[in-house]
Amino acid sequence: MGEWLGVAIALVSSSLGGTAAAITRYLVGGADPILLAILRWGIGFLCLLPCALLLRVRWPPRADWPAVALLGICFFGLFFILYNIAVSYTTAARASLALATLPLHTMVVGAILGVERLTARKITGVGIAVLGVAAALAAGLSQSPPGAWRGELIMTGAVFCMAFYNVLSRPLMQRSSALGFLTVGMGAGAAVLVLAGLAKGSFAALDHFTPAQWIAGVYLGIGGGALAFILWVMALARATPTRVANTMTVNPIAAALLAALLIGEPITPNLLIGLAAVFAGIWIATSEAKPA
Repeated sequence: MGEWLGVAIALVSSSLGGTAAAITRYLVGGADPILLAILRWGIGFLCLLPCALLLRVRWPPRADWPAVALLGICFFGLFFILYNIAVSYTTAARASLALATLPLHTMVVGAILGVERLTARKITGVGIAVLGVAAALAAGLSQSPPGAWRGELIMTGAVFCMAFYNVLSRPLMQRSSALGFLTVGMGAGAAVLVLAGLAKGSFAALDHFTPAQWIAGVYLGIGGGALAFILWVMALARATPTRVANTMTVNPIAAALLAALLIGEPITPNLLIGLAAVFAGIWIATSEAKPA
């Protein structure tokens, strides 16, 4: 039951992440990648910190703070700068398609670090889910922006950051609490982003934000930042890294649907076929019988 609950929580988190990709694509013309990351994780941290203090969460032990902060900087800082650069080159759906290879990266990283044993059923489930996403978006490849391959290449490389975060965060989280771990890591990442934004002059773009852009930016921080990653670390505390990462395959579906509404990015009928394959893959990977 714990594994299934973790997967269900991760599905909601991944869906919110997909909508955040569409919002990022909507904002990318008026803000640089650093400012977009600051909006997402600066606002996200401002939401998390009061919650953590009010709930009196268990913070990471002092000896773990350097590791937690480093993971936060690599993930909330480096990964999401690369993420925003990738989205600036391609559509939200195609960028999320590259991001949906996360389960494969997580399985490889988990196996390399000896954290998780691969099974034929897990590999089959992840493979079906990822192939389902590819089928869902294949019809739109000819309608992608010029040079979109750069975005997908950057995103594929950046996914390794998230794979290492998924695998390495679980033991650190178990020595504290999900919310305490997340708050420290997100705070470290946000602090580095703010310093980088000040040095680069990224905040100047805020002077030209329209009310619609401000609403989108606030949603990016609350929905795509705080809420999505509270749910993500809750999922990681309940299920294995690969099973949690496998839910990332719903991310492109959510991204494509919202991007179609916001900026008119095309949706094809293949999305429905891909969506069915995604859920079939998730079921296969998460329904493996435990040994007696």
